Amino acid sequence: MDSYESPESTPRHRFSSSLKDYFIGTTPRQKRLESVRKQTSFAPTPSRRKILQCSQLQEDVDPHKVAFLLHKQWTLYSLTPLYKFSYANLREYSRLLSAFIAAEKHKGLAVEVGEDLNIKVVFSTLLGLKGTQRDSEAVLVQILSKSQMPPENREDKVLWTGWFCCAFGDSLLETTTEDFTCLPLFLANGAESNTAIIGTWFQKTFDCYFSPLAINAFNLSWMAAMWTACKMDHYMATEFLWSVPCSPQSLDISYAIHPEDAKALWDSVHKTPGEVTQEEVDLFMDCLYSHFHRHFKIHLSATRLVRVSTSVASAHTDGKVKILCHKYLIGVLAYLTELAIFQIE
Repeated sequence: MDSYESPESTPRHRFSSSLKDYFIGTTPRQKRLESVRKQTSFAPTPSRRKILQCSQLQEDVDPHKVAFLLHKQWTLYSLTPLYKFSYANLREYSRLLSAFIAAEKHKGLAVEVGEDLNIKVVFSTLLGLKGTQRDSEAVLVQILSKSQMPPENREDKVLWTGWFCCAFGDSLLETTTEDFTCLPLFLANGAESNTAIIGTWFQKTFDCYFSPLAINAFNLSWMAAMWTACKMDHYMATEFLWSVPCSPQSLDISYAIHPEDAKALWDSVHKTPGEVTQEEVDLFMDCLYSHFHRHFKIHLSATRLVRVSTSVASAHTDGKVKILCHKYLIGVLAYLTELAIFQIE
């Protein structure tokens, strides 16, 4: 179970039914570091976005590495540009970060890397995992447990994984100099103690700044609409989770929609081929609210949307995402990159 899923004891409502009757008619370095600002409730959002698919650049990505990134829960962070980062020094960074983890371990910090620090750190690139040629190449960092087996039978265990990427990050690239490498989106999977150690090392080494990246209800609505608009070979149910503040215990409402109904609803409000507009997002969500109210007499607009799950990906307001579809990987990363850049500018 994902960490953000509600416990079984939490009251929940599920409903899946045809929506066809309710489609229409419803309502310099230091200066850059100082520019980091706290996330606000409202991000400047374009009134329309393109529905992105697999880019030609993505075809260069190692399919085994892409498969490794899918179906895992990632915690999101924004990251200011890295000063004097060099792709030619990845092997040296692996050595230095391994030594840094060892030093932190000796300080008595709880770094979950195995007994006797029998670990190694590996930096590598994810070639092609970007939106344009101008974007920096994505970087994968892994903490591995060294196997004690003979070399011919050796298989290291992955203890922690993080990757840095940039998809269509032109707005940030235009404001930085050649001394900086722009990888504004960081995704981590593994113990938070390891994430903290890696973050500290990066901040000290490249004069950058990490910040947790939350996703507000407004952006979750955009994700739900954009991902429902994507054409898939196989669909899964579209699910929403709303949080209802009440005493003494909060109430979660889970709303599951059959994929054919969700797609039919989207097709009924979608008028701009290849794009998603703010008006369509609002109408899509209003139709869902109206349909739910007709059956349960509950105004979902008075609650808080905290999670969306689709065939493309799932996302939670606390900054947890799970990417499920290789075809739309770049599209998902493009929107997350946009949110990360807004947070650090």
